[in-house]
Amino acid sequence: MRALLFTTGSPFARAVRIVLDELGLDYERREEITTPSAEERAAATPTLQVPTFWDGDQTLWESGTIVEYLLSTYRSRLAVEPPLALHAFRPDNEWQDKLIFSTIQTFGNAATIISQMKWSGVEAPQNGHMKRSAEKLAHILGWLEGQIHQSAVGFMPDCISMQDVFLAAHVRFVQARPLGIDLELSHYPKLEALLDRLDDRSSFMENPVWWWEPGVVGYQPDGTPVHNS
Repeated sequence: MRALLFTTGSPFARAVRIVLDELGLDYERREEITTPSAEERAAATPTLQVPTFWDGDQTLWESGTIVEYLLSTYRSRLAVEPPLALHAFRPDNEWQDKLIFSTIQTFGNAATIISQMKWSGVEAPQNGHMKRSAEKLAHILGWLEGQIHQSAVGFMPDCISMQDVFLAAHVRFVQARPLGIDLELSHYPKLEALLDRLDDRSSFMENPVWWWEPGVVGYQPDGTPVHNS
């Protein structure tokens, strides 16, 4: 039995769901519009994190760990081009691949901090930590642009990597939410082209970008939030 506990708007959970679809795996969707209570999360993980993934007797949390487990445990790939990567990190390029991934997750963490603080009424210019978080986004995108070779599909040759999936989930999260942040993707043409290609992939279309803020109680079929009236 496989199951995933996640919140609707989480970019980290969206990346996990995309990889599950890329692998053609069935699973129970334990979806919450808002963050589950501390008691519910503590029952699943000592870090009170979602997403949390169950695979038989195996329980995993932290989205990168979940996807690394999926890639190493399930070796078959759907017949799509380019295919999903066979490894989270290539044996001959392990530390660079890990560095790229951790940098992408830093982008995602900074973006979600900005989003969560905005719900509480704190704007980035009003808070030093949030301002630094916002400044990270452009610096990270600039560095990541330089990590894609001009002829490459993405961060790994001839495949869709975990790094590609998480970057797309985080960037589209920022663009979909009313955070007042313009990522100016046209400044990063290789990243922009990569994300546009991924948007057309069925696994991405089946897991659209939805966002949540206080008062959202549901979604229209196109993903538009429905607010509590």
